[in-house]
Amino acid sequence: MSLSLLSILLGLGMAVPQIYGLLRPAAFAAAVRKFPRNLPVGIALMLLGTVWFLWNVWQEPIADFAAAKPYLMFGFAAVGIGACIFVQDFLAVRGLAVLMLLLAKLMVDTGRPHLGETPWVLVIQTWAYVLVIGGMWFTISPWRLRDLLHWATATERRVRIGSALRLGFALLVVTLGLTAFRGM
Repeated sequence: MSLSLLSILLGLGMAVPQIYGLLRPAAFAAAVRKFPRNLPVGIALMLLGTVWFLWNVWQEPIADFAAAKPYLMFGFAAVGIGACIFVQDFLAVRGLAVLMLLLAKLMVDTGRPHLGETPWVLVIQTWAYVLVIGGMWFTISPWRLRDLLHWATATERRVRIGSALRLGFALLVVTLGLTAFRGM
């Protein structure tokens, strides 16, 4: 995937919920507060993360573990499916954390070859490392995301300000994809 396309997709994916947050802050806040304990969403996120991780492992060409790869694939699949069955508390947060880490890997891998071409690549790289820190933090203590979401949605004003700031960042990322990252 090109850096330009990745930036546009990331920016648009981030922008859409923020527009909803600006237009309907009360409904947005209610939905956000329900997220951490939403079991169906958690199962979907965890299974998506498991499939994406298995695909990454399958694509890995390191010969050192080629013989063990089928066993690793089975073990990783069992962990992902087992988490959906046995670790249902804050499963949505844990699934989101897995996806944050995998998305960060994609962002870093896509941007790394272009680091010398434009300093704007550091926007994507920095965002990726923020996702890594967040993914690790929310994996270790998923209730922190619940607390953060409750704080961020405590008032309509906070929802609107947060949505506006995130929308501004999303539009910056889309703009970078259309301009500075064009052809990358």
